[in-house]
Amino acid sequence: MAANGDPVRRELVALLPRLRRFARALTRSADEADDLVQNAIERALRNLDGWQRGTRLDAWMFRIMKNAWIDEIRSKSVRTRVFAPEEAAVAVGADGAAAMETHLEAQAVRAAMAELPEEQRVVVALVLVEGFSYRETAELLDVPIGTVTSRLARGRAAIEARLQSHTEGS
Repeated sequence: MAANGDPVRRELVALLPRLRRFARALTRSADEADDLVQNAIERALRNLDGWQRGTRLDAWMFRIMKNAWIDEIRSKSVRTRVFAPEEAAVAVGADGAAAMETHLEAQAVRAAMAELPEEQRVVVALVLVEGFSYRETAELLDVPIGTVTSRLARGRAAIEARLQSHTEGS
């Protein structure tokens, strides 16, 4: 379906980078993230009548994605995953040392985030990466706001500890 005729479809297309980022946080896999985004977009397009104009389309999409991921987890038995970050290329002509340092820092953060328990990883992704408020995150995940606060605090502390030990080990 072409995105140029319908404003909702245009908004969905504009949301794709954010949806993919959130899917990566959920799945820890680029391939599975792409599949999850596609699944969520298909569900959204089939159920557009379930979205109320005037409400946040991004929050609706993130909820669909979270539910699609839960369905995916339930449909598979035991799942063991090892996080393997996407291969990243250094831009030609860029300051190699600075680019490599930035790449290594981003890789360390991704690795630290991937080691978080899912409930912390999802909250960190929604609040710190996607910019949702604590209240919006609580509504999206259907948990009390205090749960969001505690999961975020534990997630931040775990990431900081991991990064600190990574820095000391270097």
